Amino acid sequence: MLSHLDKQGNPLMVDVSEKQVTHRTATARSVVVLPAEVLQHLTNGDLVSKKGPVFQTAIIAGIMAAKKTGDLIPLCHPLGMDNCNIVIQVNEQQEIVIDCTASITAKTGIEMEALVGASIAALTIYDMCKAMSHDIVIKETKLIAKTGGKRDFKRA
Repeated sequence: MLSHLDKQGNPLMVDVSEKQVTHRTATARSVVVLPAEVLQHLTNGDLVSKKGPVFQTAIIAGIMAAKKTGDLIPLCHPLGMDNCNIVIQVNEQQEIVIDCTASITAKTGIEMEALVGASIAALTIYDMCKAMSHDIVIKETKLIAKTGGKRDFKRA
């Protein structure tokens, strides 16, 4: 049975009242592929567009979004995160790699917050660079690792 459906198939928020409070972390990654005409504006580890510093703005947007996850995804518990950190780097393939790590001490996990943070940071990069090119691809968003819940997870 899916955890967000009751016996009649109706949506429900998972009841976490019987779970133990533990320290939980999650890291999610989004990858953005930018065309050469956008990447040529990369200087000192950030892109500068007419809207301002792209990566710095994306980090702020991702953190703000992670804090709002319970408002965005209907059956997510509203959580007060202990921390949220976003790192943006350019990899060997000249792709933009966004890692969002969130943590909390609570009865439920924080992977949705990490996924939302990485996703919105990627969308912010798209928004700030689209004036230079629409040939931007948000290639993937995935959970990299999570700890502290019923099952830990680490992508190989």
